Order: sequence, then structure tokens, then C-alpha cells
Amino acid sequence: MTEPRPRPKRWQRFLPKGLFARAFLILIAPVVILQIVVTLVFIQRHLDGVTRQMSETVAMELRSFAAIVESQPDIASIERTLVGLSDGIGYPLSFAEDDYIDPQIRRPFYRIAARALIETMQSSIEQPISVDTERVRKAIDVKIQLTNGVLTAQPPERRMMSANPHFLLVWMAAVSVFLLVIASLFLRNQVRPIKQLAAAAEAFGKGQPAPSFKPAGAEEVRRAASAFLTMRNRIERQIAQRTLMLSGVSHDLRTPLTRMRLALAMMDDDPDAALLRRDVDEMERMVDGFLAFARGQEAEEVTPTDLRAVLEDVIESERRLGHEIISALPDPAASRSEADETTLSLRRDAVHRCLRNLIENAAKYGGGKVWVTLDAEPRRVTITIEDDGPGVPEAQREDIVRPFFRGDAARNQDSGGGSGLGFSIAMDVMRAHGGDMVLSESAHGGLLVRVHFPR
Repeated sequence: MTEPRPRPKRWQRFLPKGLFARAFLILIAPVVILQIVVTLVFIQRHLDGVTRQMSETVAMELRSFAAIVESQPDIASIERTLVGLSDGIGYPLSFAEDDYIDPQIRRPFYRIAARALIETMQSSIEQPISVDTERVRKAIDVKIQLTNGVLTAQPPERRMMSANPHFLLVWMAAVSVFLLVIASLFLRNQVRPIKQLAAAAEAFGKGQPAPSFKPAGAEEVRRAASAFLTMRNRIERQIAQRTLMLSGVSHDLRTPLTRMRLALAMMDDDPDAALLRRDVDEMERMVDGFLAFARGQEAEEVTPTDLRAVLEDVIESERRLGHEIISALPDPAASRSEADETTLSLRRDAVHRCLRNLIENAAKYGGGKVWVTLDAEPRRVTITIEDDGPGVPEAQREDIVRPFFRGDAARNQDSGGGSGLGFSIAMDVMRAHGGDMVLSESAHGGLLVRVHFPR
């Protein structure tokens, strides 16, 4: 039985789940932070400084023009003065009597130097002033409130702000994106061997044929892949040796049992012969249990299997033997999504043997009733088997899945003859499919067995 996975911390739930995404985040985060820091420093120390100096020059000109306009006696002299000033400074000046300025200041967020420009103009000119950076194309619309009207000037942007301040930022962003694309391609090549190793390990853990792959990538990844391949070969060799040994022992035991059965068949029906026949039958059932434990699932192919159909078959077989099974299985016609389906890639005979052992054990050692439920979840399918018997003490639940272990209540014995392999075979089947089996106390007073099949 495996321990439940620890729940991730709250802040970890916002992180990417995949290795490539996390590595790419580690790669892109410093670049983005560097871009932000460089941009802020560049704007604060360069663009703001240059813009304030250039705007101060224009503000001095406008302050002088405002003083000249206010000193003129009438509108005609003001217009003649403005024409001469406009020709001399290179940008238009105009004057309107009985006019007022717009108190609103238009400064879009993307004009990063406009704030410094506006602040400089407002601090350098004492009269009320309005600055609009968007009304006139490539020019700044400035209005100054005088005592006799409003003076309007439209100096060009290049005289008040640094030309193309976004040029450096655009180049920085473009180069950064290009380098990140190149880095992501190299990173994907480094992550691909790790994904192949993870897929092979997951398939091997579920008892499925592991996809073939060659160690590649960085040195550490190649070493991990080579270690996995070596481990897989050793495990397969050990399983083959165990299967061969137990099969040979069980086969050798069948020969004298067969001779004993033939000798008993020729004997008269007396009480001693009947007792010997029961002993021979019990020994044959034990040998069958040894063979089932030794055979495992290695010789069986993994195929798409409807787990609900397998469970129904086991339940019907137990009901024909007179056991009372109360089942709650989902209706296949009512499945609305893939999460409700119970078809998984399994070794059908091995799963059938696992479920039969568990249900037989519950029926034999329970109080007379067995409850079986099946729940299809998005990531796994869970089968729960409960009984109303004496149960298993909590201290023995870890040991009961070991081969040949016998608890006080004899709940770990195989249904046919006390070989102590029922739970062991079930646990081997679950582990071979990458699943898990958990024992706990049932609400009915007996033992609750919950098996999880991953999708």
C-alpha cells in the first residue's frame, strides 16, 4: 500500500506542471525582469533627462513670446508680431481673444516621455497652460492663458522629446524574443529524452510494453536512462527466474499428487480414504495458488478491457456459488464523458483473478454480505469491496498483503485452501498495472478493500 501524495502548496498550484514549461519559465523570468529594469532605468535617467532639457528650451521661448504678446496694444499688432515670430522660430503661433484653455491634459500611456514634458512645461510657465501630445501629428499643442486671450503654439516633437524613444525598447524586445525562441528549441531537445524516460517508466510501472528509446540528451539524463534500462532488465530477469522456479516446484508437486489421487480412486470408500481425498484436494488448490502467484501477468498481453464487465462477470460467478453480493455499478448507457468510461488498458485475466480473490475472501470470511461499488473518475477507476465480517486489525493490514502471511482472523488466506496468497496476488496485479490497493475499516464493521486503476 502506498502513501497518499502530499498536496502541493497554494503558491505551487500556479506554477506550470511540465518540465519544459518550468524550465522555460526559469529561462524567461530573468530576461523579462532585466527588460523591465533596463527600461525603467533608461526612461528615468535618459529619456526623462533629455526631454526635460529640450522642453525647458521651448518653455523659455514660449515664456518670452507670452511676454511680448501681452505687451502689444491691439490684436493687429499681436498678429503682426506672431507672424514674425513664427517665421523666425519655425513653428506656428496664434492668438485668440476671449478664449479659454482646455484644463484636460491628453497623455496616452504609451507616450513614455510625455509626462516629463508636461511637468516641465507646467513648472516653467507661470500662466495656466494646456499641453496636448495627440491633437497635432508630430507636434505638441500648447495653449497659454494670458490676460488678453490665449496664445497657441505647436512646436514639433523633435524639439521637445527624444526622437524614437521606443526604438531601443523595440529592439530589445525583438532580440529577446528571437533568443528565447532559439533557447526554447534547444530546451525542447533537452527535455525530449526526459519525457521519453518518463513515458517508459510509466509504461513499465503499469505492466505495459515500455517504448524503446536510446539514452540521449545531457550526461545526467543519459546516465538516468541507462540506469533505468539496467534496472528494468534486472527486474524482468528476476521475475522470470521466480516464475520459472515456482512453476517448476509446483509442477513437481503435481506428479506425486496425481499418483496419490489415482491410488485413492482405487481404494474403497472408507473414512480414511475420504480424509486423504480432502487433503489431496486442498494440496491441489494450494498448488494452483502457487502457480497463479508464480505465473503473475508476464505472459498476458495488455488489451483494452472494460473493467465494469470484468467486475460483473466476477460478481455473477460468486452469486452462482450462493454468495450475497450487493453491487453498485455505473450504467454504460448513461456515460456522458470519457471520465465516466471504465475501459482501460489491462491484462484481463490477471485483473479477473485479482477481483475474484478479493470478493471470494470477503464472501468467505465476512458476515454473509459483500458490497461492491465502482467509481469512474477523470484520472482513475476505483473499485471498493466491503463486508460485514470481523475485519482485520489495523496492525496487520500492512502484513496481510505479504505472501503466506496469516493473521488471527485468517482473512489473508486464499479461498481454496489457506495458501495465504489471495491478497498477495491481488497486490501484485495492482502494482503491475501501476495501481494501488488500500485496506481500511468498513462502515459495515468488516474489512474495506479499495483498489485504484490509473487511466
